[in-house]
Amino acid sequence: MKTVKDVSEITGISIRTLRYYDEIGLLKPTKLTGAGYRLYDNKALEKLQEIMFFRELEIPLVDIKKIMDSPNYDKEQALLAQKSLLEQKRNRLNGIIELITDVMKGVNTMSFGAFSNDEVQKMVNHTLECMSKESLDEQVQKYGSMEKYKEHLVSGFANEQATADLLKWYGSKEKAMEAVMHSTGNTEEIKKEQENNAKIYKQFMAAKETDNMDMAYSAVEMLVENYKTMFALDNARNILLDLAKEYLQREKLAEETDNQYGNGCSEYIAHAIQHYYGI
Repeated sequence: MKTVKDVSEITGISIRTLRYYDEIGLLKPTKLTGAGYRLYDNKALEKLQEIMFFRELEIPLVDIKKIMDSPNYDKEQALLAQKSLLEQKRNRLNGIIELITDVMKGVNTMSFGAFSNDEVQKMVNHTLECMSKESLDEQVQKYGSMEKYKEHLVSGFANEQATADLLKWYGSKEKAMEAVMHSTGNTEEIKKEQENNAKIYKQFMAAKETDNMDMAYSAVEMLVENYKTMFALDNARNILLDLAKEYLQREKLAEETDNQYGNGCSEYIAHAIQHYYGI
């Protein structure tokens, strides 16, 4: 048996609050000593823990009492519902925390100015310089000539939707240019990043097969870090949400992902990303 002081120290709930819970009949002490001191057994502590979970969801005390006093109250079902709601709350906070991190770093997420012709040419030329001879030759053969391939690259930066996405991912035109201009095209680095991505996708499939959401959330966290490295991003939230959206459209990228890692992989990853960010 524990005194009200013991319970307060264990849970962080004030003695005054515990006394109030007793007064309104939400949590009665197990017994009172001859001197009138409240004592709580393990069953009472378990009930207090349930109350604390409800309070994390900002449910009013009067409603908590009604729920827990109901003859249909199922503790296990209540805990499952609380877990689901708290996960959603955590996921919304993940997104908010990342946005706050952007603001603290001075990222202006509303800076969507278009690239100038000179800026586009600089990025295209740098991209070509970073490509291996084999990759460049392959693209030149695909498009028919170097000039036609350059035109293709330029058109990508001129595409309104593609440019809007790029600026959304990086937060500003300056950061997007900085990321492009700092890319090296190092094949060993790219290979390592691709291998990391493959390991993460395999973890997603393991999570899918075992219905393990903790494993899925862990995979999203690893994907966040890998995307930050791959694309020189401060924040991977927008690019991953766009990836999830594309996967759910069930087009070519989703088909390729499912063919490589297993049926349903792309849809599962999309939902895991959305849940992680509270969408």
